[in-house]
Amino acid sequence: MKHFLCALALALLTSTAYSAPAPLIVGMELSYPPFEMTDSTGKPSGISVEIAEALAKELGTTVRIENIGYDGLIPALKTGKIDCIISSMTATVERARSVDFSEAYLKTGLSLLVGAGSPVKKVEDLNVPSRTVAVKKGTTGHQYAVAHLPKAKLLVLDKESAAVLEVSQGKAEAFIYDEMSVFRNHQRNLATTRAILHPFKEESWAIAVRKGNAELLKKINVFLASYRKEGGFERLGNKHFANEKKIFKEMGVPFLF
Repeated sequence: MKHFLCALALALLTSTAYSAPAPLIVGMELSYPPFEMTDSTGKPSGISVEIAEALAKELGTTVRIENIGYDGLIPALKTGKIDCIISSMTATVERARSVDFSEAYLKTGLSLLVGAGSPVKKVEDLNVPSRTVAVKKGTTGHQYAVAHLPKAKLLVLDKESAAVLEVSQGKAEAFIYDEMSVFRNHQRNLATTRAILHPFKEESWAIAVRKGNAELLKKINVFLASYRKEGGFERLGNKHFANEKKIFKEMGVPFLF
């Protein structure tokens, strides 16, 4: 009888034991500083990681970051390997056919990094057969070039750094990318590049969830509104882009947050 009671008590304890909520699994490509990257110890860090951590805290759980190549993020979401994507992803009509997007959390746009001696003044100047345009595979810059620059020679590369190098060495006339990245890459290559920062195409970044996951999407939108109201995005901008915010303001270029 004694053994039976002990076993029954153990069973009751087991059945009522607290079960921690499953971690929020967030996909991002950790190769886009300061938004998605790794620190000196190899741990995920950056603006998107901080947003993911704040979101998980709001949901009452922890976060697990999955480092996935940019082209593989949406397939990973669709197959359930991750719960959402927070990876500087532009909300486009094409992508919205495969995933559902949250409200926008950042405004940006496509800009140009060109060679220091390049005569290019606007994106339309690139649409000639003699000019090579570098793009990162799978980005909206890549999509824009395919749709709007049919006469140019398109150089599709896997890494941002490779595209910057092509322009810096004079092998490509321009690199199409977001304005902040263009600015930072120009600052690292002042002698060999020039930045045309005013966006020729405005874009918005958003968090992606699986099609039909209305419950998570609603919670994410509530979080984004609250985080913005409480100054979360303002703090991120001041922390990571204090100098850039000042320069952008002086140049009359819209800032991200």
